[in-house]
Amino acid sequence: MPTPFFNARAACAVAALAALAACSSTPKPSKYQQEMFDTGVSQFSRNFNASADDACEAARRTLLNQGYVTNEPRPDSIDATKDFQQDGDKHAQVEFHVVCVPGEETSDTSIVYANAVQNGFAVKKSDTSATVGLSIIGSISMPIRSNSDEMVKVSTETIQSDKFYDRFFEFVDRYLKTVMNKANAVPSAAISSTAIPGAPPAVAPAPASKAAAASAPIPALADDIKTPGSIAPPAAPAAAASAAKPTSP
Repeated sequence: MPTPFFNARAACAVAALAALAACSSTPKPSKYQQEMFDTGVSQFSRNFNASADDACEAARRTLLNQGYVTNEPRPDSIDATKDFQQDGDKHAQVEFHVVCVPGEETSDTSIVYANAVQNGFAVKKSDTSATVGLSIIGSISMPIRSNSDEMVKVSTETIQSDKFYDRFFEFVDRYLKTVMNKANAVPSAAISSTAIPGAPPAVAPAPASKAAAASAPIPALADDIKTPGSIAPPAAPAAAASAAKPTSP
């Protein structure tokens, strides 16, 4: 006949098994099922008072300044990577993706979307075994470690930190206010003159050296130079000679 103590132990065991079965039958919800897709403020986007091209250029300079290696640039998107060595057997890589689109308010605004994914890698060591056959004992398998180690991806996760994206967007805004504003500054217009219709064209003044040479007298040749004694006085007119001659009585 079972005792009351035995019945109590059996009831406790049944309750424990039922609780264990209940816990094992209820799986944890996946993280993608927790996505709410709300319309509130997102840490993955930011509005800027600049064109989409300028915003993407500022984002590219921001990533380059922080040691990221950018892939082939495109007008509206940027892909960059950066590697981190945590220890000898673990390696991490951050993939940064940026997309720039025109803003919804005016033509001089834009929206920048940023997304960073962290990939984890670990060293995988492959072991090989060598079999040695002995006639007395039999065959013996001896594990021998090979040198064919390789990095294998063991994890991948989107970075959710608000501070991480805040620092990135603050740097982009700093570039837009300093470097990009200077690059887009309009140069002052050059002064130009317009001729009045019907007016004669203006003649450019001759250089000083050429003007002085033109005004200087031309020297006479050596054969044309005459001394004062050899110069004959001009002949008097015939009418004047007859008037000066006295008349006979």
